[in-house]
Amino acid sequence: MTQTQSTCPYCGVGCGVIIESTGPQITGVRGDPTHPANFGRLCTKGSTLHLTAASPVTLQTRLLTPQHRLQRGDKPQPIAWEAALDTAAQKFADTIARHGPDAVGFYVSGQLLTEDYYVFNKLAKGLIGTNNIDTNSRLCMSSAVAGYKTTLGADAPPTCYDDVQHAQCLFIVGSNTAWAHPILFRRIEDAKAANPGMKIIVADPRRTETAGLADLFLPIQPGSDVMLFHGMLHLMLWEGWVDSAYIAAHTTGFDALKALVRDCTPARVAEVCGISEADLATAARWFAGVGAAAGAGAGAARQPTLSLYCQGLNQSTSGTAKNAALINLHLATGQIGRPGAGPFSLTGQPNAMGGREVGGLANLLSAHRDLANPQHRAEVAALWGVPEVPGTPGKTAVEMFQAAADGEIRALWIACTNPAQSLPDQATVRRALERAEFVVVQEAFATTATAQYADLLLPATTWGEKTGTVTNSERRISRVRPAVPAPGDTRHDWAIAVQFAHRLEARLRPGRPTLFPYATGDGEAERGAEAVWNEHRETTRGRDLDITGLSWALLDAQGPQQWPCPAGAADNTDTNTNADADADADPSAPPRPLGKARLYEDGVFPTADGRARFAAHAWQPVAEPRQARYPFSLTTGRLRDQWHGMSRTGTLGRLFGHVAEPSVQMHPQDMARRQLAEGDLVHVTSARGAIVVPVQGSTDVGLSQAFIAMHWGSEYLSGQSSTGTPLAGVNALTTPAFCPTSKQPELKHTAVKILKAELPWRLLAMAWLPADSALAAREALAALMPALPFASCVPFSNNAPLAGPQRERHGVLLRAAGHEPAPDALIERIEALLGLDTPETLRYADRRRGQRRALRLERQGGDTLLAGMLLAGDTRAEVWLKTLLQEELPAQGYGRLLLVPGAQAPSGAQAVQSRGKPVCSCLNVTDAAITAHLAQCHGTDADRLAQLQGALRCGTQCGSCVPELKRMVRATGPLAPATPQAPAAALSI
Repeated sequence: MTQTQSTCPYCGVGCGVIIESTGPQITGVRGDPTHPANFGRLCTKGSTLHLTAASPVTLQTRLLTPQHRLQRGDKPQPIAWEAALDTAAQKFADTIARHGPDAVGFYVSGQLLTEDYYVFNKLAKGLIGTNNIDTNSRLCMSSAVAGYKTTLGADAPPTCYDDVQHAQCLFIVGSNTAWAHPILFRRIEDAKAANPGMKIIVADPRRTETAGLADLFLPIQPGSDVMLFHGMLHLMLWEGWVDSAYIAAHTTGFDALKALVRDCTPARVAEVCGISEADLATAARWFAGVGAAAGAGAGAARQPTLSLYCQGLNQSTSGTAKNAALINLHLATGQIGRPGAGPFSLTGQPNAMGGREVGGLANLLSAHRDLANPQHRAEVAALWGVPEVPGTPGKTAVEMFQAAADGEIRALWIACTNPAQSLPDQATVRRALERAEFVVVQEAFATTATAQYADLLLPATTWGEKTGTVTNSERRISRVRPAVPAPGDTRHDWAIAVQFAHRLEARLRPGRPTLFPYATGDGEAERGAEAVWNEHRETTRGRDLDITGLSWALLDAQGPQQWPCPAGAADNTDTNTNADADADADPSAPPRPLGKARLYEDGVFPTADGRARFAAHAWQPVAEPRQARYPFSLTTGRLRDQWHGMSRTGTLGRLFGHVAEPSVQMHPQDMARRQLAEGDLVHVTSARGAIVVPVQGSTDVGLSQAFIAMHWGSEYLSGQSSTGTPLAGVNALTTPAFCPTSKQPELKHTAVKILKAELPWRLLAMAWLPADSALAAREALAALMPALPFASCVPFSNNAPLAGPQRERHGVLLRAAGHEPAPDALIERIEALLGLDTPETLRYADRRRGQRRALRLERQGGDTLLAGMLLAGDTRAEVWLKTLLQEELPAQGYGRLLLVPGAQAPSGAQAVQSRGKPVCSCLNVTDAAITAHLAQCHGTDADRLAQLQGALRCGTQCGSCVPELKRMVRATGPLAPATPQAPAAALSI
């Protein structure tokens, strides 16, 4: 077995992993105990990475050869790499010749490596001469960028993960950290356990798992964040809690902000935000760090406050204002530049930071340079060896696809992202993909919605196969290393871009030296990637993110490093403040890190006068306020065990155990008013489109609000509108309205109406299938979904404990509904895909009533098990048959009673008892088992959690379920007064 150190490809925490491999196959993964981002911990997604790289998954879902569609709508055909790249170069060159360089656009990804990003940026802006290159990071981080630059002068998070341990107040706003950044949340849990006096404030419209740890929860109305922050500053000014000395010495613009927040009185803020004046005052006092005594002024000892924030602030038409208003609070109270204090933007994607570093956005240039600055353009042109970098602003993400829909952009190159799932206003996005004359999709997975629109599909390497670097939320650069050879004909993303660029150069600037002198041949990937990174490093010289003190060899030898790290950093220990390192540490310990953990410790900022700038942005309501026609505020967010469009996590049925199928959550009172029952299908409709989805009651959602997870694209949730248009998942609803400064769209809020869907005919079909065909069957079933008014199709698993995946089974579930029974041919196709077309299958059909049932049995040892079923028309038997199948219960006592309709198992048959929903994915511990055991537990919440973990071991592996376990503990009171127990800390993770 070979072990390879690399980095997780999911969120911006940037966890280190050790990949285990044998020959060409990845066989295992575990957290890297030496990586400073995670110290060996991994979440549910990270700990199952090796399963997503298993051979059956690769063979069924990966794009392994270049493919070409001669006509739109045709099945793509294999094409040789040389021919594919020649075709792409000719199409782009012809488009540029006919319509100019701005007729082409590149849409790339925060999941690319820094080297990939750098080459694409140079290709577009340096070779072609267009700034039409943007990234899906525009959808998650551009408001954070704009907020930092507006106030602090540079896109540089001034904090680090270690600050969680030093903070006395954590202000978490617009982030469900427990699910979006689970390993960082483990640190927060540890810090709270070590320092119970630390205050945690969570502001969120929804009571998330993160809110469960809060000492103060502020259930603010969607879009009211700026008003909340202004109200807190109003109180700080009134009570004298600001740091006047810091403001005078290190900032400008405070007078204008004071005038603005004067009208943000507690009464007004409480009305707009939907919180109490008392809670507002508590939040302001805790944030200011002045202790319990009202009136404690700037001279009092100030406790450090760290704010953590993510998409709730960023994905907004006021995204820049929200970020800036929060940073205003830090500047006004001097809560920056010291351990435990500062504004910390949590990065959504694994390398959104790296993309920002190389200028991989339409308004940026390399090394945090601004495209609008002529001097910056001249510097980059000189570094690249081109006459100039174009000054015309490029199209950002939403603008790019609108331009393609309007016919302005005629050729699109899409790399490592899935805009037909993730961009708002899917009707416009899909019109853009259809109208564009030539669409290249460079992808690792053939199963994305966007791949269906490609004229040319180029197969890329992915996690476990790539080499390069990424940068995480705390400015830490980590190496990504290949554990296995690239499968099939896949190539590295940066190498594909280089090989395309060489062909395009021959057409656009024949006879001139190449701008891309990087080796891409067999066996040269490491040398080529290092050459790209070295060029990127040189662009940073003298910039705020200077990394000229690092090298490829140093990263390999000494591990991940934070920027800035200028040349000579290794010899200048006076500037080395990383991670509170002890100068007298054991000489056998790893070398002391070279970069800076915290920025602005001297109060000097990267602005013209060295001062930070207060930003006076007035509160603005959401782009689409609730109104009579659309009375609900729809918010979106993450699930614990899924990632983005699920092209990778969606290959594992076990990751659907926690949340098995799509739904829209509503408050039970709203459901009762509309006479909706749990599981009813509803139309969710906005001004742009509609979807059909089951409804689920949840008191975590406020009144007149609703929630749908961001992951449910048309690959998993689809159907057909009344006009015959295929439904396009959750982003058929969301608005393309964006922040005027950051151009980040308001994906977090949409005004919708929710009405019961009158679709009386129902279908449920599910079956266990072989591992090497289950995902292919799911893809084939998903292709049938647009033939029905509602359909969802997901994998499922028996959720075997992660330590024994050899016992894991793989299944597929299709749920559908219609106004009338589906055609027999469609039902028969579904049965065939699920293996229900065998002579041994039990059948019942009543065509007059539109009812049909098919059940496949199989022998396993001495038992007969239900292996597959289809219920059409009357699906009430799902209540017991689904449990019988999914939990592999003996079925030999039923015989043809399995065909009996109704919600109850036939009388006289053995009881069918569900084990419940998995809470702990690692060990397959369900909510029913947890609830049953808690009924026997005694003592404090910590005592009962310890007893629960000691007995069932839930939450003792990756720990992603611990927030939910704590919520269940709190909801279940102790049986009796506390009795002596093992210390809770002994079972902490």
